[in-house]
Amino acid sequence: MPRGHPIIAAAEFDALLFDLDGVVTRTADVHAHCWKRVFDAFLTRCAARSGQPAAPFDIERDYRAYVDGKPRHDGIRSFLASRGIELPLGSPGDDPDLDTVSALADRKNACFRSRLKSHGIGVYETSVALIRRARSLGLRTAVVSASKNCADVLEAAGLADLFDARVDGCELARLQLSGKPAPDSFVEAAQRLGSAPERTVVFEDAVAGVEAGKRGGMGLVVGVDRGQESDALRRHGADLVVADLGEIALSERTVGSAQAVGMDSALDDFERITDRIGDKTLAVFLDYDGTLTPIVERPENALLPTATKVVLDRLARLCPVAVISGRKRPDVERLVGLPAVTFAGSHGFDIVSPRVGHIEPPEARSFVPDIESAVLDLRTRLADIPGVIVEDKTFAAAVHYRLVAKAEIPAVEEAVAAVAADRPRLRRTEGKKVHELRPRLDWDKGKAVLWLLEALPIDTAKVLPLFIGDDETDEDAFAALRDQGITILVAEQPGESAAQYRLGSPDQVRTFLTRLADHLEAGPA
Repeated sequence: MPRGHPIIAAAEFDALLFDLDGVVTRTADVHAHCWKRVFDAFLTRCAARSGQPAAPFDIERDYRAYVDGKPRHDGIRSFLASRGIELPLGSPGDDPDLDTVSALADRKNACFRSRLKSHGIGVYETSVALIRRARSLGLRTAVVSASKNCADVLEAAGLADLFDARVDGCELARLQLSGKPAPDSFVEAAQRLGSAPERTVVFEDAVAGVEAGKRGGMGLVVGVDRGQESDALRRHGADLVVADLGEIALSERTVGSAQAVGMDSALDDFERITDRIGDKTLAVFLDYDGTLTPIVERPENALLPTATKVVLDRLARLCPVAVISGRKRPDVERLVGLPAVTFAGSHGFDIVSPRVGHIEPPEARSFVPDIESAVLDLRTRLADIPGVIVEDKTFAAAVHYRLVAKAEIPAVEEAVAAVAADRPRLRRTEGKKVHELRPRLDWDKGKAVLWLLEALPIDTAKVLPLFIGDDETDEDAFAALRDQGITILVAEQPGESAAQYRLGSPDQVRTFLTRLADHLEAGPA
């Protein structure tokens, strides 16, 4: 993240509240599509009865002005009022042919749930990364949404475990609270997290939501401008407006203190790192692609440089070394080719160690048929798209699109979403130019590292784990080890990450590992 981007000092706040649609998940377009479909059909019927032409629902203007961020019934009344139309409230379950607010709400909800099932859920990975970073710093998080489908959306997206509380349309109805722009939902969420309003941050993309945050006295209201709305967001109370949450850095220190932005270089701070090692046993965990080798267009061409293999062999003779990769375990084991190294494939679902043998998380094997079925389905759906690579990783189905033409990428995303929607036992994740479907199990690289630390024949009280990785999936390990180990992100520029240090490239990783091997061979000073 370049210097000059906004910084939020974690020490100044206790909780972060996130709107769902348009901030965390990519469902705003789905909502807008369904509103247009329902309203246009209704307006067409009105025009037929009155003989007067009806202006159709305008997604760019009407969606954000009248319905975005509001409870369903409030949004309907607001839009219809803009057309000079008033309808009776009606009752839930009204005949779909009736012209009542409740009937229109039910039609819209049916459209949304149908499209959700057929297209799946997309997420903003930068938002997910910010939430994980916040939680690693001890901040509490809640999702605050007007949607009554909030829980289903979170579950479908595999994000339910990212939030300590949920205040959604169902909760508003149960507690008889007013929806946005009233502040009730944000105030309720802050109370559930035990956070005073002035110690709470709100992230919102809707004008109504920003206004609600400001009226609730929240300490910081961040507007997320997904479409030429920055001026309106500021007018209604946003203290800060960004185009994406990837622009924001969360700092442990108070803004203005030294090193508030970015991460220190692991090479520049090598002496501090070796001081932390002291007389402890070092355990080194490494990602493969983008960490030990550069990212390449085709996965099979990511060959381990000889110099890197030599230093890995040296390290493995001095301390436990494990390579934890998203690749299929036999593939990464073959590419590295060092018998003294532990290998964990498929993000830690398949582990082989010279010290403990072959192990898998409980229940992991039961998901293999789901993965095989997903791979076959993906290959069928994507057969006509040049450049796409569908990979069976045993415990994950991967779709690489680095070689796919830009115009074809939406079709790839749609196919992956459709396959995911048909397989509720799998969850969809993202990496660098790759979509993956993985078992819906509470298991990731972070849990794999912690498990290995317990399983390996080493004294856990005296071990210091060190993890180096470059991808979103490595953030789980960075977060898991933040308070007990050394974590290093491989990236050309500093970015939002739970890692403590940075290296700029796989070449710098090799240099760092060489210095580490030299230090261990030299022994205590």
